[in-house]
Amino acid sequence: MPETLTKQEVEKGQDPSVTKQYDDSVSLDEKFEDIKSSLTTGYEHNGQLTNNQPVARAMAVAKRSGPDFLFLSNRDSQKFDDLESNKVATIYFHNSNNQDWISVTGETAKTSNDDPRIKEIWSQGTRAWFGDLKDGVHTGGPEDPRMKLIEIKAKFISYWKHDVGALGFMGEIGTAIVTGGVANTGTLRQMKEDEIEQARSKHSSMTS
Repeated sequence: MPETLTKQEVEKGQDPSVTKQYDDSVSLDEKFEDIKSSLTTGYEHNGQLTNNQPVARAMAVAKRSGPDFLFLSNRDSQKFDDLESNKVATIYFHNSNNQDWISVTGETAKTSNDDPRIKEIWSQGTRAWFGDLKDGVHTGGPEDPRMKLIEIKAKFISYWKHDVGALGFMGEIGTAIVTGGVANTGTLRQMKEDEIEQARSKHSSMTS
């Protein structure tokens, strides 16, 4: 049910759509399980800064290990130049079916072309995005010198998960409009760096 907007929230300059859904009462393991289940579907893209301006690109996650992510990319991509000037990137995941979302902010680490993880996560479908020059070198295969990894090691994660279905969502919005309450359709949670380090030690097998 919608929750009543309070004078205190207004006087403190709080955003009630955030404060009324924010929950920090669950364990680290529950937060991490929420994130893992949400990552099974959705849309992701990673954003960097170019000339101090945010840039977003659609990218497929090649591997997730604990709270960290690997992306396969062409060494000639503009994104590598962007990461030279700013190593901080944010990955967004959004499930349009239920509006669940995850935001992961972390520091990027570029790896060399001979990183053994390239062979581990490479698949035949990767060739379609690199092409084969037919010179025996630029084949789109895992040994192709253009093949590089971008690793994003999470430092801050926030996510929202729905608590009501589509009909419940509309009902909540309608009731909030009529009553003057604040719609409460889901749960907002965060994982800060200390929690992420705990999750990494328990769940991550990724090494640079």
